[in-house]
Amino acid sequence: MRLLRPGANPASVLQDYWELVKPEIAFLVVLSALAGYMLGAGESINPLLLALTLGGTALASAGGGVLNHYIERNDDALMRRTAQRPLPSGRIRARSALTFGLVLITGGLTLLWWVNYITLLLAALTIVLYLFAYTPLKRRTTYNTLIGTIPGALPALGGYVAATGTVGTGGWILFSILALWQMPHFLALAWMYRKDYARGGHAMFPVQNPDGRATAKRTLLYSTLLLGTSLLPSVLDYTGWLYLAIIIPTGIGFILPAIGFYRKQTPRLARKILLASIAYVPLLVTAIAADLWLL
Repeated sequence: MRLLRPGANPASVLQDYWELVKPEIAFLVVLSALAGYMLGAGESINPLLLALTLGGTALASAGGGVLNHYIERNDDALMRRTAQRPLPSGRIRARSALTFGLVLITGGLTLLWWVNYITLLLAALTIVLYLFAYTPLKRRTTYNTLIGTIPGALPALGGYVAATGTVGTGGWILFSILALWQMPHFLALAWMYRKDYARGGHAMFPVQNPDGRATAKRTLLYSTLLLGTSLLPSVLDYTGWLYLAIIIPTGIGFILPAIGFYRKQTPRLARKILLASIAYVPLLVTAIAADLWLL
């Protein structure tokens, strides 16, 4: 099977394959797994185990991203934002993408097999839910985003299990934080591109509520719940005051644009929510790491 089309520029083809793995999403997934591992391991970091965990998570996430592109290639062709992606534009063959995605997933799960079987199963469950629950439900129900928070948050739980060998309270707390974080992120994104999602036949909540008022209410609700839930690691003695000193301003920085969006639904304010959400996970990792290693 050819990965390169005859006469194709290798550099541009590599760039297309890089786009298929959804690197921005994979990066956030790896960071969430890192947060889980650090919360579970504390100061007892096993470098090899951490490398296997993050490497396996990265490959599995990348493979899931590729297969998501494969499954949604026809829908993507209908949307302006996605029509020029490698598959709908024809720059990458569908069969090549399918093979690439399966190879990445196989490699990722193989690495996680060396971590522990629970982490492996959680990664496999993440892929199954992402590809066969969340992805098809995007066309069927506005609850798809809520359902999608499960595979989106499982890597954090997987990282915690990699460090501890068990599914403990700390892992579930981090799972809850990451699940709540996704809602304002994707609600803001879907509202910004609601017309495009409508063209693609996606049943996103903002498509059904295009004026933005209902979307803004939910965005503010989930942002507020996120701030409250993010305090639990310190309340339950997994972290201390330095974690709180970082995560509280981070959470407030998430809520403030949500309040603005609640008052007035504009693309500029929705984008501020999106930017705050992108910064949240790296700052969460920073808060956990600083609390563990600087105190």
